[in-house]
Amino acid sequence: MEPLRAAGRRFSAAVTGRWSAWLVLLVALALSGAVVSLGGEARTSNDPTGALPASTESVEAAALARQLPGGRVNPALVVYSRDGAPLDAGDEAAIGVHVRAFAPVATGPISPPVLSPDRSAALLAVPLPADASPDEVTDAVDRLRDAAREGLPSGLTAQVSGGAGFRADVASSFDGANLTLLLVTVAVVAGLLIVTYRSPWLWLVPLAVVGAADVTANGLIAVLSRAVDLPIDPSTTGIVDVLVFGAGTNYALLLIARYREELRRRPDRREALRRALTSAGPAVAASATTVVLSLLTLTVAVLRNDRAIGVAGAVGITTAALYGLVVLPAALAVCGRGLFWPFVPRPGQPEPTRAGGWAKVGAVVARRPRAVLAGVLILLVVLSSGLAGARLGLSKTEQFRVQAESIDGLRTLSRHFPAGAADPTVVVGRAAAEEPLLSAITGTPGVASARPSGRTADLVGVDVVLAAEPDSAASYDTIRELRDRVHAVPGADARVGGTVAANLDTRDAAVRDLRVVVPLILAVVLLVLTVLLRSLVAPLLLVATVVGTFFAALGASVLLFTHVLGYPALDTSVPLLSLLFLVALGVDYNIFLAARAREEAAGAGTRQGILTSLAVTGGVITSAGVLLAAVFAVLGVLPLVTLTEIGIIVGLGVLLDTLLVRTLLVPAIVLLLGRWFWWPGALARQADPAPSGAGSDPPDGAGSSPPDGAGSGPPDGATPAREGAPAGQ
Repeated sequence: MEPLRAAGRRFSAAVTGRWSAWLVLLVALALSGAVVSLGGEARTSNDPTGALPASTESVEAAALARQLPGGRVNPALVVYSRDGAPLDAGDEAAIGVHVRAFAPVATGPISPPVLSPDRSAALLAVPLPADASPDEVTDAVDRLRDAAREGLPSGLTAQVSGGAGFRADVASSFDGANLTLLLVTVAVVAGLLIVTYRSPWLWLVPLAVVGAADVTANGLIAVLSRAVDLPIDPSTTGIVDVLVFGAGTNYALLLIARYREELRRRPDRREALRRALTSAGPAVAASATTVVLSLLTLTVAVLRNDRAIGVAGAVGITTAALYGLVVLPAALAVCGRGLFWPFVPRPGQPEPTRAGGWAKVGAVVARRPRAVLAGVLILLVVLSSGLAGARLGLSKTEQFRVQAESIDGLRTLSRHFPAGAADPTVVVGRAAAEEPLLSAITGTPGVASARPSGRTADLVGVDVVLAAEPDSAASYDTIRELRDRVHAVPGADARVGGTVAANLDTRDAAVRDLRVVVPLILAVVLLVLTVLLRSLVAPLLLVATVVGTFFAALGASVLLFTHVLGYPALDTSVPLLSLLFLVALGVDYNIFLAARAREEAAGAGTRQGILTSLAVTGGVITSAGVLLAAVFAVLGVLPLVTLTEIGIIVGLGVLLDTLLVRTLLVPAIVLLLGRWFWWPGALARQADPAPSGAGSDPPDGAGSSPPDGAGSGPPDGATPAREGAPAGQ
């Protein structure tokens, strides 16, 4: 361990030196500028099934459908209605005029309008290219909507929906949304930093460093996306911004809190900064390593969007950690103690945290650890009970938090046409087996109608309208039954695709990823905690508390979504991503608390070590947790229900972790287990010093301030001897 400590001291001296700190800042500025200039736009994908593996049946069906005449179109559906009243001759004439007006936008002939059975609605399909970019689709749909509003008789409405309309609304909903997200995130972080530091300018330093890290990370992600053909959609960019600002600010809070602590002990501010970086740096590095490795477990996911979030998030967290460990100390080094004005830490000042509010909380937990443990566990179980009513999977009409014309059009269609008419399921098979294939399709329960949609010498396509609401349980049952039946047709070699089939495949893939990736995430966290804490019991218990926090947050959020916000279900990607972010980021606080407790326990014993750790880290963990929860809540400014759900679950989970689990439950567990919490490490063999007054309760001031000049850990270059262990172990 001594070579590592020596390397750490050399590193801290290099980034905090009188001239080297300026050099670090100049190099960081130059590198950031170069990355931003080279970054450009990240690669995006226009393929609706691009998130699924090529071997998925809906993807195979889409590939076959593109070989059919008209298979490379993505129609925009224009829905005409009169609020339930039948359409009259004037309405039909106006629709006929629109057929000619839409022709310049369409990529092929426009079929005659289709009237609903009750003649109260009409449907017009306008073919648009399936491989068009999001900007091209948005432009075409905007032109259609402008043309559709012209010349309408009074009372007649026209809504542009369908696949093209939905893609255009998704793209338009993100116009400026990520900028808004970034601005709101910066405002939230700035406000909370001002409240935390109570200084007019200290907050500017970490905010500037984290902001530079975010810009640099986005540039790196853009370059990487083009280099390895990894599409990055706008929601991924928003998630990465939140990760960088949340984690980066947490790292800054921990380092600056330790720096301020050292400034109260040492007259040389650079020496204080070096000690703070040497002490807090390993915890930050371990925390970042855990998050990065956890994010990279998503590379084994089958959903391409999840893999993109994993890789992009890992780049973002790595960048945030490097800026926090290199650029932030250099920035602090060039500033004097006055940076903390008006509360400037001076040598000889008492450490307020050691006898403050969290020290009193620790004393309460120490007096009644069993009661605290039972109370927190009961609360977590009660909150987890909300999972009983959870449902997985959102339909198209349920994915927007804001009004979208494509969604309104789908609802109009569902009132007047069979539920699946707006987006038919597509079956593609061999032309030689067309008749038995059609017979199998029409004989499937839940199929409202079926008609051939295109032929080649070898293939035939069939558009299938389902009777059930798209993306409902009944529609998924119909897709499964339909697949079973067409697969049984001899020589058909048929594939079932379309939006509903793709959504079913996506949900199944999400469930598979949840089963495969979650154990990997937990294994990564266990491994890092085991190496950091040199224990087996502590990592297992700490991971268990994080998992318990996740289920409690998920259950409470389901109740909120169902009974307050009116969301019918969790989106397919929400459980996995929420668990990933909550476990990976929640372990930060485990590391901050447990690493400091281990440091303190080396000299004062496990009992006093956890109480001192709670006293001195409780404030920074609370500040970091509140800030991270607020940053994730900012995802709610984006228009998709998926991101709002992730933001709420992670934000609520972080608050539970910060205010209950990390500050009450974990200390209670450590106090009950004592030194066995560190088993089989050396600390498990070190008996706690006998308390003054055997059997007495610890005083409220447990963990009070050490004598002037005494550090919370060992002096430079030394490790105190522990009972049963040689000095320096």
